Amino acid sequence: MISTNDVKPGMALDLPDGLFQVVDYQHVKPGKGKAFVRMKLKSLDSGAVLDRTFRADENVPRAVINRADYQYLYKDDMGFVCMNLETYEQMSVAAELVGDSAGYLIEGMSVQLHLHHGSPIGVEMPASVELEVTYAEPAVKGDRVSGATKPVTLATGLVIQAPLFIENGDRVKVDTRTGNYITRVS
Repeated sequence: MISTNDVKPGMALDLPDGLFQVVDYQHVKPGKGKAFVRMKLKSLDSGAVLDRTFRADENVPRAVINRADYQYLYKDDMGFVCMNLETYEQMSVAAELVGDSAGYLIEGMSVQLHLHHGSPIGVEMPASVELEVTYAEPAVKGDRVSGATKPVTLATGLVIQAPLFIENGDRVKVDTRTGNYITRVS
């Protein structure tokens, strides 16, 4: 248990409604009456954001979330199979938890799983990944506008915008947080 006065943004709370992460926190002391705490909470199950008000100094249960390094192995009907790098135990992660990050996953890649009571609740990708370009339109002579981009398809099926000089077979570095092209890798 943790006092609502000690809660900080980013902490996880195990409330009766489910598992929530504190997005915003505000301690309010009105001129008349008792102080209270207003929190904006994000559900780790559904992703919904809601506002909750608690009494100042009220105790709330804090969730213990473990982070562990895993290696992505392959995708099957159950989801994405990952292996713990310390115990070699394999775990299947639901496709809903991986979400849009699935476009960056390549076999053998290291990811960090967020676990609550031994079951995954989130996946943290590396900041950037290197992927091979499988399809890129050829650049046409005269297309030399500064900063011009074209769509390219990567080995995972993900389509991003890249500069005109990128060709089939090139390796590119992509930011997993924004999906933007960073650089060509030699």
